Amino acid sequence: MSLTLENISREVDGVDYIRDANLTFEAGSFNVLLGRTLAGKTSLMRLMAGLDKPSEGRLVYNGEDVTGQAVQQRNISMIYQQFINYPNLTVFENIASPLRLAKMPDSEIERRVRETAAMLRIDPLLKRYPLELSGGQQQRCAMARALVKDATLVLFDEPLVNLDYKLREELRSELRQLFQERQCIAVYATTEANEALALGGTTTLLHEGRVVQTGPVMSVYRAPTNTLAAELFSEPPMNMIRGRVTDTEVTFDEYSHHGLTRELSKLAPGDYWFGIRPSHIGLVPTSDDDLEMSMEVELSDISGSETFMHVQNSHFEMVAQLMGVHSYRTGSPIKIYLPINKLFVFDSNEQLVHTPSETSKRAA
Repeated sequence: MSLTLENISREVDGVDYIRDANLTFEAGSFNVLLGRTLAGKTSLMRLMAGLDKPSEGRLVYNGEDVTGQAVQQRNISMIYQQFINYPNLTVFENIASPLRLAKMPDSEIERRVRETAAMLRIDPLLKRYPLELSGGQQQRCAMARALVKDATLVLFDEPLVNLDYKLREELRSELRQLFQERQCIAVYATTEANEALALGGTTTLLHEGRVVQTGPVMSVYRAPTNTLAAELFSEPPMNMIRGRVTDTEVTFDEYSHHGLTRELSKLAPGDYWFGIRPSHIGLVPTSDDDLEMSMEVELSDISGSETFMHVQNSHFEMVAQLMGVHSYRTGSPIKIYLPINKLFVFDSNEQLVHTPSETSKRAA
């Protein structure tokens, strides 16, 4: 069982929503669509579901062209951001509603509802109404109603975005375990790189309706094909700075020079983009090879147990993601340290030419 998108495009009033997408989703796979708001995630899922028709291309399910097939003829379920439950029905009847529409026997409905509710840990709540549930329980109810059908394609459109952090972490873990046991195709849309990493599976990066990169989540994270992929799959976005490689050193500005390491010595002399994840920047060096840069604090944003430090000088603007609380006044001078062995390198066309060493990857 597989679903293949072949050269799929959707244009509305001259605006590209999706352009030339080629993707394959296999049975039993968990797939994440990662992209910013308006990247095309929902548009792509609506095309997969049959809610919209493509302007070009075709959808092939198990070798059969289903491009023009109505949504009612497809065995799909879709779960949205909002808690879409019927307020006048109990949790049991909410979950059972698609099975009753399919005129399934009562005994089979009873079995499926109770199995699905137990899987999502809401079986003690079957006699309650949605408004008597917490936010997390309401979303579990909506998810149970989508999953009880045994759909071959399950689409999640940012389903956890309205939940608090603890509930999101809990449901993410449950989703991973749930789809390890099912042979359907699961597609999950998110704007958050960290959520894609937590969910695992296959990740597809989308930007302005185009597929930027697709592959196993850690492969995409560790080897982004270009600067756009690197920025999309980093939270906050990966810092990009211009630099020049000579026969003996790499130069970032008139003050920041570094001798070539063994890995960087493989680069041909020329201009490059160097990428560094915000979490890899420090306020103290971690080795003698770290590059020291003199900067000025633009903003120190404390978020829980982390600080997002926005710094700049006459050449660069960067963000450092620091553990702990670091309070600095705007305009304060500061030195930051970049580990040379954790630099991504992109050529003048912004294509990846060098990734951090294996040791650095394991620490990433």
